[in-house]
Amino acid sequence: MRIHALPTQLVNQIAAGEVVERPASVVKELVENCFDAGATQIQIDVEQGGARQIKIRDNGCGIVKDDLALALSRHATSKIASLDDLERVISMGFRGEALPSISSVARLTLISRTADAECAWQVSADGTEQNFDPQPDPHPLGTTVDVRDLFYNTPARRKFLKAEKTEFTHIESLIQKLALARFDVGFVLNHNQREVLNLKPAATQDAQEKRIAAICGSAFVENSVKIDFAASGLHLHGWVGLPTFSRSQQDMQFFYVNGRLIKDRLVAHAVKQAYQDVLYHGRHPVFVLYLELDPALVDVNAHPTKLEVRFREGRMVHDFLFQALHRSLADQRPGGTQVAQQIEIAADFSETQTSVAPLRTPLNQQTSLPLTLPEPGLDSIQQRTAPEAFGAYRYPPERANLSDVAEQIKAYGKLYPQTDRANPTQPAIESAMPPLGFALAHIHNIYILAETASGIILVDAHAAHERVTYERLKQHYLNRAIVSQPLLLPIKLQVTAAEADLAEQEHEFFTGLGFEINRSGPEAVVLRATPALLAKADVDQLVRDILADLATHGVSHKAQESLNAILATMACHSSVRAKRKLSIEEMNALLRDMEQTERIGQCNHGRPTWVALSHQDLDRFFMRGQ
Repeated sequence: MRIHALPTQLVNQIAAGEVVERPASVVKELVENCFDAGATQIQIDVEQGGARQIKIRDNGCGIVKDDLALALSRHATSKIASLDDLERVISMGFRGEALPSISSVARLTLISRTADAECAWQVSADGTEQNFDPQPDPHPLGTTVDVRDLFYNTPARRKFLKAEKTEFTHIESLIQKLALARFDVGFVLNHNQREVLNLKPAATQDAQEKRIAAICGSAFVENSVKIDFAASGLHLHGWVGLPTFSRSQQDMQFFYVNGRLIKDRLVAHAVKQAYQDVLYHGRHPVFVLYLELDPALVDVNAHPTKLEVRFREGRMVHDFLFQALHRSLADQRPGGTQVAQQIEIAADFSETQTSVAPLRTPLNQQTSLPLTLPEPGLDSIQQRTAPEAFGAYRYPPERANLSDVAEQIKAYGKLYPQTDRANPTQPAIESAMPPLGFALAHIHNIYILAETASGIILVDAHAAHERVTYERLKQHYLNRAIVSQPLLLPIKLQVTAAEADLAEQEHEFFTGLGFEINRSGPEAVVLRATPALLAKADVDQLVRDILADLATHGVSHKAQESLNAILATMACHSSVRAKRKLSIEEMNALLRDMEQTERIGQCNHGRPTWVALSHQDLDRFFMRGQ
């Protein structure tokens, strides 16, 4: 056949195949247009899951009469005018394809009125971009787009629509996500003339949290942390769920870049790494996060549906997200930022009670070993004691079989000299009660019961001590630098040319992790030294995984994860066991350590370490005041 131009309607139908997948796709395009029009109130009316009708009305700036025909033509828009505008997109829609694409597969009516117009004007379209005859209409300020009989002229695509309930579920989920993007806009969603969603504009933080609770559930708000970080022109704010409040699916993860909902592998990787050390296996974090940055630093034109973006400085964005989330999770300690101040005040009082343990300095200020390591290589491993450890723990022989990690402990133990120091005094007046209070009893030799200023708490002694030990092991390991162990026989690895180049470029990065890697050919590297703790690990595969991460994400935490796994094993074996009776002094010492430990809310395996019951909770149990 000879080359020929396609009919306009067919061209629009082809474009519709990229942006109009189902009724929810139509809703997304039209609601985003409402955002760009400056609307503060949007009403969405849906009939039969969107297959019969989708009607969206807003109170935005409207479209002037002479521009109505252009609005229904391809590649006509008010949002960009030059290539410079395209490289700094600040609007939600900018391609100029949505309305003509929708009108090519449905019956579309557009009604709009501007503030200075005497009346509104209405046009209808069928995708041909011809025969537009505006008619007057009594419509108020704003715009209404009425889409009927979706895919009426493309029956093959109509067959792919799911059941009415399924299609509306997609629409409802989409509106909820868009409502989280714009707290300044009110939303009303009706299905088959029944109101399903009614969200008022939310100007204050309390109102915003109420909207989040209406969409994600009140449990999310109760178990989340408000964060706000800014650095290097990047600003991250929003809510992140505590590790103990996680999901089996990734269905409650909302991430917005400059107000646009996105799904991005780089963002997902950064979030996963931030939660890696505190989340229970097989669980997924929950969050509602907003990243703001210069529009020139992010390309939103990477995908027709604009759900994917491309960061121009991907590694910087990844590191910023990781550090912000990692720090926000680490800072969640009992008493928050007031812990250090409370302890400084408490230290001024004289010792009047012997049942309170010594106070600890913050973790990053410790200069001596705050825990004891078992002596490897013995048939019955005995626990060495240190005055700063809470109690002189001696584990039962049946709990002391550490042959599987003995060599690792031996290599690591060289970093830790055992030093003595005098125990400081501890206050014992109620006005200086620390956040986790004072221990009362050791229930079933497993749980610590403590009284606090606001109620009581229960602590899983093993889980809490495991986290305390683990964090101190990590801190000391980082402070003393990673010990590298030369290999008796170097390992030659066959890699791709790109991976060999990467290994050569990132030589300092590998050296900092304790690896010595040299290039030995176009597609080969030689591994001459590894971190001492990873002497028995599969370092061949580990190096390959690190190179793969560097190639994909520009950063890798594989080595750190392997080191942390070993330190977690050591911490688990070095922690107090269940059924080991603790004294009051030992329990109080553990409570004070918990107050100064990062990520203390979860043990190394993601299990919660403590729970609290307030006075109100206790009163409710016994119906006091009712």
